[in-house]
Amino acid sequence: MIRIGSGAGFSGDRLEPAVLLAEQGKLDYLVLECLAERTIALAQKRKRQDPGLGYDPLLEKRMERLLPAIKKHGIRLLTNMGAANPVAAAEKIVEIARRQGLSVKVAAVTGDDVLEKLDLQQPTLESGDPLASYGALISANAYIGVDALLPALQTGADVIVAGRVADPSLFLAPMIHHYGWSLDDADKLAQGTVIGHLLECAGQLTGGYYADPGKKDIPDLSQLGFPYADVAEDGTAVLSKLEGTGGVIHLGTVKEQLLYEVTNPAAYLTPDITADFTKVRLRELGPNRVQVTGGRGRPRPSHLKVSVGYHAGYIGEGEISYAGTNARARAELAGAIISERLSAASFPDMRVDYIGSNSTHRTSFGEISQPYEIRLRVAAKTASKEMAAVIGEEVEALYTNGPAGGGGARKYVHEVVGIVSVMIPRESVRPQVTIRECFA
Repeated sequence: MIRIGSGAGFSGDRLEPAVLLAEQGKLDYLVLECLAERTIALAQKRKRQDPGLGYDPLLEKRMERLLPAIKKHGIRLLTNMGAANPVAAAEKIVEIARRQGLSVKVAAVTGDDVLEKLDLQQPTLESGDPLASYGALISANAYIGVDALLPALQTGADVIVAGRVADPSLFLAPMIHHYGWSLDDADKLAQGTVIGHLLECAGQLTGGYYADPGKKDIPDLSQLGFPYADVAEDGTAVLSKLEGTGGVIHLGTVKEQLLYEVTNPAAYLTPDITADFTKVRLRELGPNRVQVTGGRGRPRPSHLKVSVGYHAGYIGEGEISYAGTNARARAELAGAIISERLSAASFPDMRVDYIGSNSTHRTSFGEISQPYEIRLRVAAKTASKEMAAVIGEEVEALYTNGPAGGGGARKYVHEVVGIVSVMIPRESVRPQVTIRECFA
């Protein structure tokens, strides 16, 4: 058996569960999955401003806590926290290890940045419009897989830090490396992909996204533990978590995560395999122990998906609260005032929300009860930062130019990074491994 722990499910995830896994989990591998589509586009912007940046903003904080534990217990760590700059991330990890008096070998995996290789006339997957029609591009990163990670594992590195690796691949690569699975063994790769998909969101598997009070109760969420998998040579896995941590692993949490972000369960596409989830079997072996078998696979796709970030203008926002008797009516009057002041000609896609009544689903579904408090939110997308600022300024002016009792006004302006997807031939992507190390 090898034991693989999930230490993060997104860039801003909690650190403490990962530290517990490293210190008490008897792991062979710890995976930190910290990258999303907009995350890497924003990382590319930081790299442009400073060539020494572009990795995950929390990399230093995570590594300062985790490096002593993984070195003490002989754990190998894989992560995509390299984001737009894996080599700089590797150098930062070595710098931290040197300060801590630790020897460390770090392998940086690059090659996913394909901005210079794109055909700007190719259609996007979302709309079919040419990529060039979206304006200024910020980033283009291909989803690379285990064939990029395996050479890094073969170096014996303590830490493998990459950019846009597909989430399940971070977990699948250690299985292939440890057991020597053939890259042509479609069923084993599919089974490993199922396990990776179940682990990739960390606390979602232990109930963090499952919880719904009174319907799906989860114990001790404030101390939520993250999951790990014991994986056998045939790909059979048992999911569990550390004893004494919060949350739960049972058939309900595992089933929800299995179907999370899966468009076609019979053909889940990754850079490594076309996985069929429809034959997956789950069996509860005991408290917080679920066995996973049955993943089946077909050959991997000939093309890789590319996530492209582009400059999509600015959003201006303003918020103000109304509370007490007639709160909804006063908020609606405030919304009408703003709508009249900011004519549709200037802000054609302006959105007026009444938070607490209709903002999430854009309707109240006929609910007629009168809330005690409502927060008005007005937002619009604009081409310029200056125009975006007008939205918040007008909302703030409601203090004395609008209905009675408005309070807690806030205003925001932020740049919008849009995301679209295209495909690129697999042979156009050439991953590389760069080693950085230090000796205590």
